[in-house]
Amino acid sequence: MIDTHAHLNEPRFAEDFLVVRERARDAGVSQLVVVGYDLASSEAALALAERFADGASVGIHPHDAERCTPDALEALHRVADDPRVVAIGETGLDYHYDHSGRTAQHDVFRAHIRLARSLDRPLIMHCRDAYDDLCRILAEEGAGEVGGVAHCFWGTAADAERLIGLGFHLGVGGGITFPKSEDLRQVLREMPLDRLVLETDCPYMAPVPHRGRRNEPAYLPRVAASLGELFSRSPAAIEQATTTNARRCFPRLASR
Repeated sequence: MIDTHAHLNEPRFAEDFLVVRERARDAGVSQLVVVGYDLASSEAALALAERFADGASVGIHPHDAERCTPDALEALHRVADDPRVVAIGETGLDYHYDHSGRTAQHDVFRAHIRLARSLDRPLIMHCRDAYDDLCRILAEEGAGEVGGVAHCFWGTAADAERLIGLGFHLGVGGGITFPKSEDLRQVLREMPLDRLVLETDCPYMAPVPHRGRRNEPAYLPRVAASLGELFSRSPAAIEQATTTNARRCFPRLASR
């Protein structure tokens, strides 16, 4: 399996990330994408990717868009131009918290898309309550040329279809296991399996029965099992399909 969205660069893993990475391997997680959300975490993602032959994604989260200066974007470009970088992000839009103004979020999101296109890297996108503007900006910026993942997807069937139509995959994580997530499960049932990838978003979004604890990549099989229930497929079939999808989405990860 491939965990397409892990924050092992988070401080909550500082003391035991070696043990966490070993547990992931024991659970069948062969590779993961360590995702940055600011410059410091992006550099940490690069270091971890090198150490474990994983992939790194570098970016500045929409929460920090108002603090994303031209100098920060230039520094991000330098970090991104590294063979260990398999994607650009975590970028996107967040209208749920609105920690940054929406104009700033739009501008920084567009800058990330242009960076991804210039380096031929896929995008990893965060989106809360903003799918209309997210899809509009993706279309305007020609983001389908690089594709990527709508991480922690939790939109409507129409949102999912628009993203898939634009050339993107949907990230499926612990939310699929939550008792009150039947709406999400119903949407995913209607989507083509070849457009779904697995993720943990660790240390967040731990799946049932680990909910409320620190999430980690070793819990990914629980997500795969829940997805298999939706498609009436075995866990092994889901693991094979989503791994194929992840390698197609992140071709530089496939070569590592």
